Amino acid sequence: MERLSERHHHYWRKNLRITSILMAIWFVVTYVVGFYARELNFTFFGWPFSFWVAAQGALIVYVLIIWYYANYMNRLDQEHGVAEED
Repeated sequence: MERLSERHHHYWRKNLRITSILMAIWFVVTYVVGFYARELNFTFFGWPFSFWVAAQGALIVYVLIIWYYANYMNRLDQEHGVAEED
């Protein structure tokens, strides 16, 4: 079995760290904000905030998470010399 080099360990540590952070953000947006949104009784862009969070806000955050992860991993791949060729 081939042992991973320090460079591989560094790559996977950064990968796992960003994945953990983004999954924590996903959890908060999906469960925490959604759970407490009923109690947020103010108008946001003409709609009740709880409706906006359920209908628009969470989806926007999900797309931003995906966009950020893709860009971050592309940079990390280039930094470690494992980027895909165009």
